[in-house]
Amino acid sequence: MQVATTWRSKAKVRASAGPALALTLAVTLALLLLAPAAKPAARSDAEANERYLSPIEMALSPDGRLLYVVCQGSDELRVVDIQSGKVVSAVPVGHVPRGIALSRDGRQIYVTNAWSDTVSVIDAATLKVVRALATGFEPTGIVSDQSGETLYVANRLSNDISVIDVNSGQEIKRLLAGRGASYLALSADGRRIYGTHIYPNAGAFRTPPNSEITVIDTARRTVVDRKQLHNVAGVFHVALSADGKLGVAAQLRPKNLIPLAHVEHGWAFGDSLTLFGDDVGGTVQVPIDELDRYYALPWAVAITPDKSKIFVTTAGSENVTVIDVRQLLRFAANSARIRQSSANGLVNDLSAAANYVTARIPVGRNPRGALLSQDGKRLYVANRLDDNISVIDTSSEKVVSTIDLGGPKTISALRHGEQLFFTADYAFQGQFGCANCHLDATIDGLQWDLEPDGFGKDIVDNRSLEDLAGTEPFKWNGGNPDMPTECGPRTEKFFYRSQSFTAQELTDIVKFVYSLPYRPNRYRLPNGELTPAQERGKAIFERTKYKNGNPIPEKNQCAYCHSGPKYTNQQQVDVGTGKSTDRSPVIDVPQLPNVVYSAPYLHDGSAQSLEEIWTVFNPKDTHGVSNDLRKEELNDLVEYLKTL
Repeated sequence: MQVATTWRSKAKVRASAGPALALTLAVTLALLLLAPAAKPAARSDAEANERYLSPIEMALSPDGRLLYVVCQGSDELRVVDIQSGKVVSAVPVGHVPRGIALSRDGRQIYVTNAWSDTVSVIDAATLKVVRALATGFEPTGIVSDQSGETLYVANRLSNDISVIDVNSGQEIKRLLAGRGASYLALSADGRRIYGTHIYPNAGAFRTPPNSEITVIDTARRTVVDRKQLHNVAGVFHVALSADGKLGVAAQLRPKNLIPLAHVEHGWAFGDSLTLFGDDVGGTVQVPIDELDRYYALPWAVAITPDKSKIFVTTAGSENVTVIDVRQLLRFAANSARIRQSSANGLVNDLSAAANYVTARIPVGRNPRGALLSQDGKRLYVANRLDDNISVIDTSSEKVVSTIDLGGPKTISALRHGEQLFFTADYAFQGQFGCANCHLDATIDGLQWDLEPDGFGKDIVDNRSLEDLAGTEPFKWNGGNPDMPTECGPRTEKFFYRSQSFTAQELTDIVKFVYSLPYRPNRYRLPNGELTPAQERGKAIFERTKYKNGNPIPEKNQCAYCHSGPKYTNQQQVDVGTGKSTDRSPVIDVPQLPNVVYSAPYLHDGSAQSLEEIWTVFNPKDTHGVSNDLRKEELNDLVEYLKTL
């Protein structure tokens, strides 16, 4: 553990050392030349045996004696005796568990399994899984209604909320939510459920991103409101005060419409909160960043029972932000004139946080879930990449103990790379890390203006990181031949504006990125067969002739460019989708596995759906042949692509 502590301390020094003009890039390049080859490699036997726990969410037993901890990395629920601070049980659940809730009587524990598309129902007395409930795609957040008769489950990949009858275990209905539906919270009176989502809702190309807080009436089991969050993409946990008058959601405000060159002069992401409810009268966005230090990836939110304090975990900055609620509400009220004259006046004011942030409490790596004890005297914080729980005294605002969950005590190169990926310590003033754009190592659904190509040039969509080995080169124009180039000097100079990874750190982070697997594809039949529609779509994808029998030029056949095990020939071609903002119409051929999960599409994200690729952006049949297809045939092609 000492090695990991050392690199983290060095990173914080570098992050505050100043902009890139102070760097000697040649030194970094020399280090890279001496570095071990950062090639995609299989995990070593030692790494394969290291089963890190990665705690992510928590719940307390009704009597407050037991802490239930969802461990995403080990596919289990660990049970901690609060008094002794010891793990007393480990309950295997489904794959990649992500959320937790208790029944109203505390007799059952519900754990969502994101990659199994189920909820594990655990008997709290025996600590055994008694049944599994089916959900939508990639279930994440979960709450029980006040009666205990209904479960609500936010499904990240199907963008909806499953409503499940507890007695029968059957799904009653699905409610449409925001894209990447993820976190849910029940109001104190039980009348409303509030849901958030981590990807922005679809909108017009190159316009500010927008998100929502989805509001559900539990009596009618229907969506009754969608609170609009403007200029927001990436909304995480939401919490409600005990008196029902204040709601708080943690969120990101990406500055993706202007060149990233402004990192040294402002910030690439605004780390902020949305306040809503009677205390504020509507929705109000407030920042938690400071003028010379940023608090990346605000994730979980907890409000003390007396509504005196708000605690926010910042997953990229390894701390907990403490907010004085009285000062916050007074400042928000006094700033009403600013909000009326400028919609973004308050949330973009980097001097604002000093008026209501009272402390920043250092905790472990990648803090996620936050849970208050019933009396509000203790705050438990799940440090995902340290396999432990920080226990904070909410009065003194200090960590008073740490609960070791029992994970491995050595840090493998792979785990080290994961820690590097999720920290914001390396960017100028700690503004952001890899995980800001690749939320939970996926995408963010945004398009960025990365100024190495020129201001306002080569707008790029955020590509998926799943199973990248064998898809080189990288970047949409194919300009980066390998992952060390993608993550090395380019990131240091053009993104972080601060000296970043050493040679060994670069090797480790590349190792982690290359280790990311495909998420389960829900559109494939279990036996590997295709539905009739998918079979017809496959024939269209592989066809070599027009409908009139004439041959399609080889280079305009779908299966020519999208060939090989990952459906890319790893070449750069002009398919006619270039824009006036592009320096060149030539783009890298993207891989297609799990393409269904990575909307929007095309190199610049201008196509909102797979269908738009051919109905809007292929008028001259230069991106495959589609103009002779009927609507039904195009639907079949899309159905086949979903299975890849």
